[in-house]
Amino acid sequence: MSFERCKAIVFWTKNPKPILPYLHELDRRGIHYYFQFTLNDYMSEGFEPNVPSVTQRVETFRELSEMIGKERVIWRFDPLIITPSITPRVLLSRIWKIGNQLKGYTDKLVFSFVDVKAYRKVQNNLIKETNCFTKEDVETAEMNATQRQETVEGLVKLREIWASTGWNVTLATCAEDIDLAVYGIEHNRCIDGDLMERVFGEDYELVYYLRTGQLPEPDLFGTFPALPDKRKDLKDKGQRKACGCMISKDIGRYNTCSHFCVYCYANTSRECVQKNVAQCSERSGSGNCSGESRER
Repeated sequence: MSFERCKAIVFWTKNPKPILPYLHELDRRGIHYYFQFTLNDYMSEGFEPNVPSVTQRVETFRELSEMIGKERVIWRFDPLIITPSITPRVLLSRIWKIGNQLKGYTDKLVFSFVDVKAYRKVQNNLIKETNCFTKEDVETAEMNATQRQETVEGLVKLREIWASTGWNVTLATCAEDIDLAVYGIEHNRCIDGDLMERVFGEDYELVYYLRTGQLPEPDLFGTFPALPDKRKDLKDKGQRKACGCMISKDIGRYNTCSHFCVYCYANTSRECVQKNVAQCSERSGSGNCSGESRER
């Protein structure tokens, strides 16, 4: 893609540390950006075998937040997975522990429930790459209604406790049909026009695009149009119905991420990823071209 008319980039990542020294290049080009930072704790289960330790990722999260501002670093504990040893209470305790280290470094926590039944490749990876599931019980990684209720109520309680300490964190779900408005939990918009207008509002061209879906063009006298008061419905129709993202161009590529997270629907197998990475490395000479597709 060309950066000539690129106005903003949203990064999905579990480890943004390698790109931190280069963010100034985006600043130089006048390209805005923010991060969807997935920071889970499945270390003991080995669900995310090639990500840094929780401690290292927390440090990176805080460093990034200090660099660009807490409103531009969104914390995702995503997806929520159940095993015989990971109960909703265990998940909540892990979220609580990480959250206590991120106070003041983000404004939002986004979560979703793992999708297993819909993805054969996810089922295969959970069976092949972990000791937690057999072919007969792999679908139990998805929460039942009771487990979801316990988790949601627990997250609301955590939010209340954090608020009492001065950290007002927003809770949101990603691409979930379930309506949790009664709990004050919103549907997330990962490509979020409201957020971009709020934090990048000084950029007239970007704001005009966010409201109209088009970049502004001057008239014959060189005068640019005024910003419209109302925003068009710019929902990305190429995403799932429950997805709240606005229109965007997805530049992620499947079968390229060598984090090898066992729940990831973007990888078919380790072998496929390794082949693609090797081919890319040969072309680029860099030795590293792994990337992430949209996680949700």
